Amino acid sequence: VLDAAFALEGSWLTVGVSVEQSESGTVKGRLFSERALGRAELSAAKSQVERILSLDVDGSGYAEVGERDPVVGRLQAAFSGLRPVCFWSWYEAAAWSIIGQRMRMGQAAAVKAGLATELGTQVQVGGSPQRAFPAPRQLAELQYFPGLTAAKVERLRALAEAARVNRFDSAMLRSLPRAEALAALQELPGIGPLSAELVLLRGAGDPDHVPEHTARLTAAVQWAYGLDSPPTAEHIASLAEAWAPYRTWVVVLLRSAHYEATRA
Repeated sequence: VLDAAFALEGSWLTVGVSVEQSESGTVKGRLFSERALGRAELSAAKSQVERILSLDVDGSGYAEVGERDPVVGRLQAAFSGLRPVCFWSWYEAAAWSIIGQRMRMGQAAAVKAGLATELGTQVQVGGSPQRAFPAPRQLAELQYFPGLTAAKVERLRALAEAARVNRFDSAMLRSLPRAEALAALQELPGIGPLSAELVLLRGAGDPDHVPEHTARLTAAVQWAYGLDSPPTAEHIASLAEAWAPYRTWVVVLLRSAHYEATRA
């Protein structure tokens, strides 16, 4: 069972969810809120939960990618059922990007968790308290937080304001031509090319894109394909033609496998 709390895109009301998968593969969830949710909010919450678990994408053709690319097929067998787990929203992914700049991942995770504890709303999910990352109106009040520079605090407040007025939403970002979506995201203070790709792929949940600005993917491809030297972006793009329409999924698979192999 997965229990969590998150800010609902659009209204940014904090809700809780409890999700479980039966032996037959059916995924069911229960929502928890301080007030009754309207029909539109229920639909939005269902869509948001599906997106974070990559259940909004038909995965029936994913096995065929492994048939076209034996390297991917071997990793699919080793990591059966793995799908990308996304941030709860484009907004939370952008906040993570800002927090984590020039900071170790563990430290950034501690700061993000601290913000949820200090500013986030708590929801009872099946009798257990769950606390969400601060909704935009809460983050907009941030003046100082241990571990964050003044510049990061200012960028987080600007992000919160953009989310509060619903400048973007995840569905809209995915519907735009990819170059247009990435360019629009980079108009936010503190969001550059690398961060914009993270927001689009792991925030909005774009299932079919290969990021161009990550050294971790380069290292993972070199390892998985047994290459003598780091592959160029062009080489990775050529390999990725066989991964469509699940290129993001394969990127996550490669990085996960590489991480496990190097950690062992």
